[in-house]
Amino acid sequence: MSITANQIRNIAVIGHSGEGKTTLCEAMLFNAGAIDRMGTVEQGTTVMDFDEAEKGKKMSVYASVAHLDWKGIKVNLIDLPGFYDFEGERHEGLAACGGAILVIGANGSLPIGAESVVDYCLRQGKPLIIFINGMDKPTADYPGTIEALREKYAGKIAPIQIPIMKDGKMTGYINALQERAYEFSTKGRMDIPIPQEYAKQLDDMENRLVETAAENDDVLLDKFFEQGGLTREDAIFGIRKGIAIGNVIPVMAGSALNNRGVINLLDEIVTYMPTADERRNTIATDLLADEVVNVNREENGPLAALVFKTANDAYTGKLNYIKVFRGKLKTGDTVLNADTGKEERIGQIFTLMGKKTELVSELTAGDIGAVNKLSSTDTNNTLCAIGTKIKFDPIRFPRPSLPRAIKAADKGDEDKIWTGLNRMKEEDYTFSAEKNTETGELILSGQGETHLELIVSKLKSRYGITALLSKPKTPYRETIKGTAIAEGKHKKQSGGHGQYGHCKVRFEPCDSDFEFGDEVVGGAVPRQYIPAVEKGLKECMVRGVLAGYPVTGVKATLFDGSYHDVDSSEMAFKAAAAIAYKEGMKNANPVLLEPIVKLKVAAPNDYQGAVMGDISKRRGRICDSITDGDTTTVIAEVPLSETYDYTTDLRGMTRGRGKFSTEFLRYEEVPYALAEKIIAEANKD
Repeated sequence: MSITANQIRNIAVIGHSGEGKTTLCEAMLFNAGAIDRMGTVEQGTTVMDFDEAEKGKKMSVYASVAHLDWKGIKVNLIDLPGFYDFEGERHEGLAACGGAILVIGANGSLPIGAESVVDYCLRQGKPLIIFINGMDKPTADYPGTIEALREKYAGKIAPIQIPIMKDGKMTGYINALQERAYEFSTKGRMDIPIPQEYAKQLDDMENRLVETAAENDDVLLDKFFEQGGLTREDAIFGIRKGIAIGNVIPVMAGSALNNRGVINLLDEIVTYMPTADERRNTIATDLLADEVVNVNREENGPLAALVFKTANDAYTGKLNYIKVFRGKLKTGDTVLNADTGKEERIGQIFTLMGKKTELVSELTAGDIGAVNKLSSTDTNNTLCAIGTKIKFDPIRFPRPSLPRAIKAADKGDEDKIWTGLNRMKEEDYTFSAEKNTETGELILSGQGETHLELIVSKLKSRYGITALLSKPKTPYRETIKGTAIAEGKHKKQSGGHGQYGHCKVRFEPCDSDFEFGDEVVGGAVPRQYIPAVEKGLKECMVRGVLAGYPVTGVKATLFDGSYHDVDSSEMAFKAAAAIAYKEGMKNANPVLLEPIVKLKVAAPNDYQGAVMGDISKRRGRICDSITDGDTTTVIAEVPLSETYDYTTDLRGMTRGRGKFSTEFLRYEEVPYALAEKIIAEANKD
């Protein structure tokens, strides 16, 4: 079927984890006839949560795509995970959508996860509709939930329907803009007369909606003052314009699980959410002209498409999820990857229904689909027509914040872990894996404990590797605070040619990692052997005398010694230097050093006291506190060893509202009592 951009709506379904996003997608697909029956999250039978990890955890982990047809309009649904650890998947889905449906429970409050995605949509200019879910529950609090929304987003919240309640449950609704009432039944919704008891509430809602519509258009505002009101068509136009520019967030209600209010939601998506060709704020860089351009949805223009997600499918192989912004992507086309500079030939093109794929011959401007077996294309790459070179701004992914050491349970699988993680990075840009050269550990960093557990689970299911996680070792170092003189004499005679090396070395603190001084006079140590002393000392400094950590901040000066005409050699003087090193370092007041990081924590003002108190418990020092509106950023210096669990702890402390970053600063001496424990543990190991 030929489809144009104005017949497409790209909608992300967002919200806090557990609010019913996937169930709502299931209900929308069912009502549109895209599926024969509604599956459930509990039974693992939904279209969107098809991965085994999602079925096991009974929550969305990945961004998944499905499509439906509603009244001649193609609606691409992108179901996005709500759990903190999978924020990167949300960013991918929101990059491809033209608008979003926020799903929240009718609990009389605004969930933290919902708050963060609403704020993100407002910053990104994504039009939004709020669906208050769970209206079939006895505890449903629709008025309280509306009030919580209005308190947070004053002036933007616009309820467009009134739930009809009976015995605490929603049995129907009144559409204020249509002035029509419906009752739910086993056969769907049925038209009913507007109940008289809701007349006053309906009148108030209509007046408020008309005022809201007028405020979004100067012409409508003049009409409103001249005529004392607006026609229904004018009110719908004004509301729609307000949604498009982010001034209005309409609110609806229902029950996804019981499929109530979902048909109304689909109607309003088609009516109010922008068409694919109305989203004109897509900025890209024309690399040939070296200028920033605005990419409009021209169906006959040169191709410009963004790869917003990559997945590895067991049957189709590597799948690149693609949003076409301009032109058409056709089977057999040769296109340019603007990021790699390489050409790719388009083989199979698919539309998506969760894990199921359907072959199509083309994707037009505004549409979403997938392409398989592209050799040099990954997430964030731009595909464009040959002869052009346009590049979209990259999706910004959150930085990994929770580090863990990862190792194979079975010896010999270490290299397999590294290979598996590198392959998985094609799909997930929110974790990192790197070798710590000081501790020798492979450090896996992710968004949280659940994220890292998922990565370990995928290593097992995909590559047959059992991996173990643990807290990383801290890369401590050792230094000296005093000055000491040491003598090293290596003398060995075992018949024939012997070994003899003798040196006297002064050890003292310095500002650099290592300095070597030469104060030998009178040829006490021949010139050809002095480099051997320096080399011997350097080799020893990889292990300190306290706990075996690398040594820094030491100056070693060779000032005397002796030699033998026959038995002296470079090897002998290296051995003598090692003897002097052990004695000198022990007598120069050695101490343990720990890495200190700069910690920046941004959280709502209400949590400032808790954040500062927690930093103090972590042996941190507060350096600054900057308040900007509702957010306070605390800047502190904290030992690295105290930050390994900070991602989890900060979430709990701020109810998910806090963000942080760290940056290495320097090394500082470890407090004596703590140093004793660290040294004892290191020597025990």
